[in-house]
Amino acid sequence: MSVPLVHFSEDQAEAFDRIADVLRSAGVDIEESMTTPRTEGGDNALAVIGKAGSGKTMLLARLAEALAEAGVDTISGDYEGRRRKDRRTVAILAPTNKAASVLRTRGVAATTIHRILYTPLYDPEYEKIAEWLVGNADRPEVEGLTDEALDRALAFYKQVKSVPGALATAGLKGSDFILGWKRREDPLDIGFVDESSMLDKRQFDDLKEIFPTLVLFGDPAQLAPVNQSGSMVFDDLPEPRKLTLSRIHRQDLDNPILDLAHALSDDSLRFEAFERMIEEAAKTDERVVLAERVDADMMARSPVLVWRNATRIRLIHAFRAAFEAPLEGLLPGEPLVCDGIELPLKHRKKRLDLEARGLIKGAQVIYLGPGKRAGFSRLHVIGAPEPQVSAASIVKIEIPGEEEPQIPFAANMGAAFLHGAAVTIHKAQGSQWPEVQVFAPDLYAASRAGRVEAGIPLWKRLAYVAITRAETRLHWVTRYRLARPTEPLTTTDLNQPAAPFELTSEETT
Repeated sequence: MSVPLVHFSEDQAEAFDRIADVLRSAGVDIEESMTTPRTEGGDNALAVIGKAGSGKTMLLARLAEALAEAGVDTISGDYEGRRRKDRRTVAILAPTNKAASVLRTRGVAATTIHRILYTPLYDPEYEKIAEWLVGNADRPEVEGLTDEALDRALAFYKQVKSVPGALATAGLKGSDFILGWKRREDPLDIGFVDESSMLDKRQFDDLKEIFPTLVLFGDPAQLAPVNQSGSMVFDDLPEPRKLTLSRIHRQDLDNPILDLAHALSDDSLRFEAFERMIEEAAKTDERVVLAERVDADMMARSPVLVWRNATRIRLIHAFRAAFEAPLEGLLPGEPLVCDGIELPLKHRKKRLDLEARGLIKGAQVIYLGPGKRAGFSRLHVIGAPEPQVSAASIVKIEIPGEEEPQIPFAANMGAAFLHGAAVTIHKAQGSQWPEVQVFAPDLYAASRAGRVEAGIPLWKRLAYVAITRAETRLHWVTRYRLARPTEPLTTTDLNQPAAPFELTSEETT
C-alpha cells in the first residue's frame, strides 16, 4: 500500500491502525488492499477526537486514499448506481455544505449528511447515461442527445466525478433528469463523518442505522449542539472506541492563531490575560490583528462572529446602513443565512428539492438579485458543488428591540433567510473563512456572566471556536464601532457557470 504512513505522528499512526482493524473486521483490508462482500448487521462506531490542528483531516484523507486503493467506491450525494454485491462503499460526510466544501478543497470527495439521507430519483432514460458514466453499463443511445453531447459528458465526468455536472455539459438541467427525492431505506457500508461535534443524538442514531461501520471525526473543545447540555455524541462512546490525537501539527508551522486557541486550555487563564496575549501576538505577527472597528467590507463574505443575538442584530443594521441598503429590498452581494424551509407537508417534494440543492438550515448564501417572479431570489449557495439556484424566498431582517422582523420581500412559501453579515459563534461551527472578525466585547460579557459548559468556562469555548474559524488571519475587534465600506457591494467574485440544479420558478409554483 502506498499511503505514506511515515508522515504520521505516533498518535495518528495508532489511530490509523485501530481504524484499519475495525475496517478489517468489516471485510475491508486497507493494508493489503483487499475487500470481501459486505455482511449484514454490525455496529462498529468509533471516534477520532482532537483539537484544531491535530491532524484529523489529514488522517481522514489518508484513510480515504487507502480505501480507494483497496477498491472501495466512494458514494456521492448526486447519483448512486445499481448496487453490486461484490463492491464495498464509503461515504464521507459533513453536517453542512461549507464543512463539506472544506474537505473537497483538500481532495476529499465529501458530501452533506442530508444528501446521503435523501437520494435522487432519476428519469429512467437519463439514468442510462448515469450508469454508463459510473462504469456500470455500455454507452447508451438517448433520443435528443448527440454523440458529441455524450462525449462532453464523459470528458467532464473523468475530470469531476459529478453526474449532474456531466449531464449539464450535455445540455440537460436538473428538472430534465431528476424526478424527485426519497428518504434512504437500505443501509450503506462505511461512513466517515467530519465535524461530528455538530451532530445531535437524533442525527447520530440515523447514521448508525445506515452505516454498520461509522467513524466520527470531531473536536471536543467546540460548542455542543444547544439541546445537549454541553455533551457531544462521541462522549457516550466507550473509552476503547475513542481515539485521541494530542499532537498539534499545525503549530509546527508557528501559527499564532492556533497558539492562541490552545492557550485557552490553561485553567488559570482569565479573559484579560488572554486579551493581552492577543495584543502581544498582533505586535509581532500580521496574522493577528487588533482592531478597534468592525470592517464592513469583510462582513459581506466573512461574517462577524458574536455571542449575543442582540449584538448580531445591531451589527447587521449597521452593515446595511453603511452600504445604504433599502428598507424594502436587498442589494446584490448581501449575505444571507438559510433559516429553514417554510412549506406545508403536501409540498414535501419541493422541500427536498430545495434542501438537496444546498438550502438546508444554516447554509450561507449570497443574494444575487431578484428572480423572474415576485418573491423569488437568485442565490449563490456557499460551499455547494452547484452553487447557483433560483428559489422562492422569505427574507427576514430582525429589528433591534422589536419582536417582528422587517420583511423586504416574501413569496407565499419557500426558503426562509436571515441576514448573514454577523452570525453567532454557535452557527459558525463547521465553517472557515480566510479572515475572521471576532467581536471581543461579547466574549468579555460571556466571561463576566460566569457561565460554564461541560466544566469549561463558556467564554473559552466561544473564543476557541471563533478563533479556529480563521484560516489565515484573525481580527480581534475591541470596540462597538464599524468602519465605513471602501467600495460598493458586488457579486463579481461569484461569477460561475449556471448550475445543473438551478431551481426555476416554474418548478416551485
